[in-house]
Amino acid sequence: MMDVNVLHEKLKKSQGALGYYFNKDKERVFELLEGLLRNKARYGYMACPCRLASGDRQADRDIICPCVYRAPDVEDFGSCYCNLYVSKAWNDATSHHEYVPERRPPEKMTF
Repeated sequence: MMDVNVLHEKLKKSQGALGYYFNKDKERVFELLEGLLRNKARYGYMACPCRLASGDRQADRDIICPCVYRAPDVEDFGSCYCNLYVSKAWNDATSHHEYVPERRPPEKMTF
């Protein structure tokens, strides 16, 4: 299994280049990254650790991190659902930290 520190550096570089930043709460970030690695070991893909994956890659493709909901969540709320990826303003506390509602359609959450 990949080391959580290696994953952190890899994602920090690739996602930062796209304008997405890790939450400044490093403990939270590492808990979420460990969850991604557990899901990769369990399912073969890094399903969002804040959602229940089915184990079917095709059915879960919308919640493979970074999920398809990240961009609209960060745009609308400054943070993704998990609070893993955030905007610079969110980290700088120049924007409000609002609850990020679940965007995944309920029919995708039934197995």
